[in-house]
Amino acid sequence: MHRSLQQMGFYEERVLPRVVELTCGGKRMERVRLPALVGLSGTIVELGFGSGSNVGLYPPEVERVLAVEPSTLARERSGARTAAHPMPPIEFIGLDGAKLPLADGSVDAVLSTWTLCTIPDVKGALAEVRRVLRPGGSLHFLEHGISPEPKVVRWQRRVEPVQMRIGGGCHLTRDAPAMIEAAGLRMDRLTRFTIGPRVFATMSSGVAINDDA
Repeated sequence: MHRSLQQMGFYEERVLPRVVELTCGGKRMERVRLPALVGLSGTIVELGFGSGSNVGLYPPEVERVLAVEPSTLARERSGARTAAHPMPPIEFIGLDGAKLPLADGSVDAVLSTWTLCTIPDVKGALAEVRRVLRPGGSLHFLEHGISPEPKVVRWQRRVEPVQMRIGGGCHLTRDAPAMIEAAGLRMDRLTRFTIGPRVFATMSSGVAINDDA
């Protein structure tokens, strides 16, 4: 058991970030990412910064990016992108989306692209998102999750235990829009679509607003 845990730790830290970069990054995925970034401005928090696949795609109105990323390798691999795109400045502020070292109401927006599927304490992370967003601030998201088709959902539930092991805890059946609304954010824009096999690629992209006064 001890050996297998060590091997999984090596896999998650040294291999999985490369797999995520290949499957979710690159030029071919930019068109999928871009709609979620529309309207970002000011100081933003990016949950699951990864190896910086959104670097170079931020709107010019973004002034500062506060990045949250648990993987050392992913942070290292982001260096070339951040060097090539020095604006906006990017600062790594933590490892855990459920524990953001930021004051209440201190950021203009939060960005999450294919991150809510994996965060262990996703309810805690969304509570933190709401806490750090200023009144009127927005959560911009691109996530995969549960299908609207019952037949696909049955397959998702069968495959999910394996996916969680090889995907670093990635769930196939989380409903990101529903979780976001349950956290108290108002859905302002939402698009659902699929890319690739529906078991893995039932997507939601949108913006939710913090209406707290």
